Amino acid sequence: MSRMNETAEMSVTEYVTVTIGEQLFGLPISRVQDVFVPARLTRVPLAPPEVAGVLNLRGRIVTAIDMRSRLDLGKRPDGQPVMAIGIEMKGESYGLLVDGVGEVLKLANSQCEAKPANLDGRLARVAAGVVRLEGQLMVVLDVDRLLDMKNSALAA
Repeated sequence: MSRMNETAEMSVTEYVTVTIGEQLFGLPISRVQDVFVPARLTRVPLAPPEVAGVLNLRGRIVTAIDMRSRLDLGKRPDGQPVMAIGIEMKGESYGLLVDGVGEVLKLANSQCEAKPANLDGRLARVAAGVVRLEGQLMVVLDVDRLLDMKNSALAA
């Protein structure tokens, strides 16, 4: 029994860190398929504001989601480079457009805390929890909630 408890306490999750605006986020690496610089985006008429367009990634059509728009964090300054995180959900491919991609962090699951009550509502609706790092708070994104576009208007 004690060995089982030790294993549970020592279980870890790896996160790909990204920045959107001034905020640090973590995406479970198990959900990340690609990290890439998006090429030519094709706009989609009548798409929700968070859908920046579609792009071709190695022969696959990928829906590009502007994370700044999705999280209501304002527009990206002109000329600021953009990166994309490739995610698949329910057989569809998505590219999450972020301001920057950081490192991969391996963190004990016990470090992930519940969302604080005072977490900004824009972040709370897509957060699975938070991790306190040196001098900053990393919001762990719940990819399923993040990509649930049907409820985005209701949650806002």
